[in-house]
Amino acid sequence: MITVHHLNNSRSQRVLWLLEELGLPYEIKPYQRDPKTMLAPPELRQVHALGKSPVITEGDVTVAESGAIVEYLVERHGAGRLVPAVGTPERLRWRYWMHFAEGTAMPPLLMKMVFDRIASAPMPFFVKPIARGISAKVMESYIGPNLTRQLDFMESELARSTWFAGEEFSAADIQMSFPIEASAQRAGLNASRPKLMAYLQRIHARPAYQRAVERGGPYAYA
Repeated sequence: MITVHHLNNSRSQRVLWLLEELGLPYEIKPYQRDPKTMLAPPELRQVHALGKSPVITEGDVTVAESGAIVEYLVERHGAGRLVPAVGTPERLRWRYWMHFAEGTAMPPLLMKMVFDRIASAPMPFFVKPIARGISAKVMESYIGPNLTRQLDFMESELARSTWFAGEEFSAADIQMSFPIEASAQRAGLNASRPKLMAYLQRIHARPAYQRAVERGGPYAYA
């Protein structure tokens, strides 16, 4: 039996969705973030040394990292589903987006979250102007332009095909869902990029996605 060590409002929601798309039996072991720090609880360190989610266990196998989990599940249990055929252009695109999601898309989103918190965090009055000035400068010169380029790039790529790897839905779309959902929540993704907004509507309408949210509990990005 596959066990998903599931942290609320986290990347592990993608793993539940993938399992629902594949129709695989699984169980959920839920964990809740600390309401003040928003960090995962220390109990997750008993599963994996870094104490982060997602992590899955299957027998004596433990797999961490979203991309590694997705590849493990489609290779071991997918029977050719949700991955384009080897040697096709779609397979190369599939691999690219599998890595783009965490390697390129997520870092500026995480940086934006951190610097937004710095700008709004309680601190001595004489420090506030300095902290907020630094935060604004980093947002203006680095984070903001990167987010804009990424959203423009993803929008243009979805003008090429219905899904990220081609005309067929794949595990790369599951992997890409989290940064796009996060962009809609906190990085300005809106109706000015209709391809991405339509993409969000398509993934949220999938029955497997809806089943995963029902099983996983409240999910702020849905």
